[in-house]
Amino acid sequence: MNNNTETLDLEDELFEHYRFEVPKGQAILRIDKYLMNLIQNATRNKIQNAATDGNIFVNDIPVKSNYKVKPFDVITVMLSHPPFENHILPEDLPLNIVYEDAALLLVNKDPGMVVHPGHGNYTGTLVNALAHHFDNLPMNSSERPGLVHRIDKDTSGLLVVAKTEAAMTHLAKQFEAKTTEREYIALVWGNVVADGGTIEGNLARHLKDRMQMAVFDDPEIGKPAITHYKVLERFGYVTLISCQLETGRTHQIRAHMKHIGHPLFNDERYGGHLILKGTTFTKYKQFIENCFKALPRQALHAKTLGFVHPTTGEMMRFDTEIPADFQDCIDRWRNYCKTHVTDEE
Repeated sequence: MNNNTETLDLEDELFEHYRFEVPKGQAILRIDKYLMNLIQNATRNKIQNAATDGNIFVNDIPVKSNYKVKPFDVITVMLSHPPFENHILPEDLPLNIVYEDAALLLVNKDPGMVVHPGHGNYTGTLVNALAHHFDNLPMNSSERPGLVHRIDKDTSGLLVVAKTEAAMTHLAKQFEAKTTEREYIALVWGNVVADGGTIEGNLARHLKDRMQMAVFDDPEIGKPAITHYKVLERFGYVTLISCQLETGRTHQIRAHMKHIGHPLFNDERYGGHLILKGTTFTKYKQFIENCFKALPRQALHAKTLGFVHPTTGEMMRFDTEIPADFQDCIDRWRNYCKTHVTDEE
């Protein structure tokens, strides 16, 4: 074998760290400004340096920082070292395992825990904990061990983790076929007038705020998303609802509820950390601040998860209690309604 063809200087190898496809409706914009909105904690100077070094590509061609992005451009950022998220450091972190057998396990994730390593979160994640507690978990299509699906950092609740390749394939097909049962409990701003309903709309990255997802009417933009909701309890200025997911898109409930005018309570990314309904009284403002302190995250909990067991074929359903911080917030609103008129005209 010719050694000259087998030897690779690592300094000449580039690793893909980011890949973005510019959506159909994107306005013409310099690529350094565009990437600043997409890559968390990235400065314009760092992006410009990466372009100068030939590490930013559009449609596989290196570009300079003044390149103007166009709809459907495929942007990749290539660096000389592998992405840190591919280096999973096992960490002895507590896991709240509610069920486990030879094929899978169910984890009740605490709020504040990131599910998998990514930009700015390379340690302390659920995957780091899984790597410590379990050997040889199967890799999903994104090279993340055991993960079949995910929930946001500040969302609490149930996640199923595959322990074998067969279980990974079987469970992934169920999520893809939309046959799993997923119920979330959410507290949203405003009085949701209808007792229940369905929200449909394609979800894609917001054209101005790339950290948000947004609903698009154009069927060629984004991916279809369907959320069914029903009202559980009304508190006048906020409403407790149950959401059943037919699809599982990024930020689906958060984006869909904002789209119909009811952002999640204390959801900073989608504007729910502001006082969106209620009075101008100082005591009311103090009440809301106390609620925010009691629940310092978006009011969203993945309460119920159901699926067919990949080995036994049995339909399994798991349910969790609403976590203490969320329940505390609900109780505060319930008590507030007993002594205040909160019905909105």
